[in-house]
Amino acid sequence: MPDKRTLGLSRRNFLLSASVTATTFALPACAQNSNSTEMEGEISAATRRNMSSFRSLEWEPYFSNLRNGAILVDIDSRALHMWTEDGSYALYPSSVPVSEDLTRRGRTSVVRKVEGPSWSPTPAMKIRNPEWPDFVGPGPDNPLGTHALYLGWTYYRIHGTQDTRKIGRRSSNGCIGLYNEHIAKVFEEAKVGTQVLLI
Repeated sequence: MPDKRTLGLSRRNFLLSASVTATTFALPACAQNSNSTEMEGEISAATRRNMSSFRSLEWEPYFSNLRNGAILVDIDSRALHMWTEDGSYALYPSSVPVSEDLTRRGRTSVVRKVEGPSWSPTPAMKIRNPEWPDFVGPGPDNPLGTHALYLGWTYYRIHGTQDTRKIGRRSSNGCIGLYNEHIAKVFEEAKVGTQVLLI
């Protein structure tokens, strides 16, 4: 009969190798090609993720009330925090602007909600990337994903993305991106008038 310590070690080694194998094959598939109309450039291994700061927050330091709900986007930790009017809380990883000059901080609100949004590049995007299309309708090639919350600032949105590689990274031209399944939840809870703060 084999020694119990030998069986335990073999079992541990088996579980460890199975875990490594599962992790290797569980990496997210790329949902969009390198010609993404939302990205400044190709995402590389050098693009830094920042999940260490991904933690829950209280709303009181940031908002005076929860009338119409509240959304806080923390650019540094790449996270979107949402509180509904009744105080329910959710936390989602997000993509954020690729550079500080494309980043807008401060208070605004949701002014429009669109399911199946269309997309057009801003004039500045078109200057930087003249090869980009002038218009992309709703669907799998749309860089705004399945839902978009239009903010009070021109050209700024909280939206979904078909390219799951972007989440947790500096990868947008100014907008805040979420996984499509997460923006669907935020979209359902948000109202026109929901307060938004980007810090």
